Amino acid sequence: MRLAAFNGSSRKNGNTRILLEIICDETRRAGIDSEIISLSDFPLRGCLGCFACKGQAHCITIDDGFNDCFAKMREADGIVLGSPVYSADVSAPMKAFLERAGVVCASNPGLLRRKAGAAVAAVRRAGGLNTVDSMNHFLLNKEVILAGSTYWNMVYGKEPGDVRRDEEGMRNMQNLGENLAWLMRRL
Repeated sequence: MRLAAFNGSSRKNGNTRILLEIICDETRRAGIDSEIISLSDFPLRGCLGCFACKGQAHCITIDDGFNDCFAKMREADGIVLGSPVYSADVSAPMKAFLERAGVVCASNPGLLRRKAGAAVAAVRRAGGLNTVDSMNHFLLNKEVILAGSTYWNMVYGKEPGDVRRDEEGMRNMQNLGENLAWLMRRL
């Protein structure tokens, strides 16, 4: 089995990456191949709304690395979306990725059906629920089955590494990783 975790932060090794590593550590312990993909490695553009992807299962209009990322999402049995909170919502790289993936999936129904998934946010102060909710809406709308945890899937911290001081948040990420691995095995 394979888990694809998408880091929507411009800081490749920032707080969002730390959250994804905690989750991936748990899924790896369960024998699941887990990879973190940093969206900042790709200059992703927003969707053009041309719908040329219908029947193609990938974007055929813009060549910017989206298809490489989306292929990892399609090939995975589990998906984790992670974003820092920028202006009370997902980061621009995550927004562009979800916008494009959403149109490809809407134009080619069933591409992500019955995969396991989760969304997490690294939060400085507020907007964490909006951020997690935006990513969960994408997953739910594409028939992904969500794993839950003991509290909201967000951890507090501003500077890189600060999230490690949020002990409750970090325990929540570990539990989420365990639950995600359990769900993936059941599906």
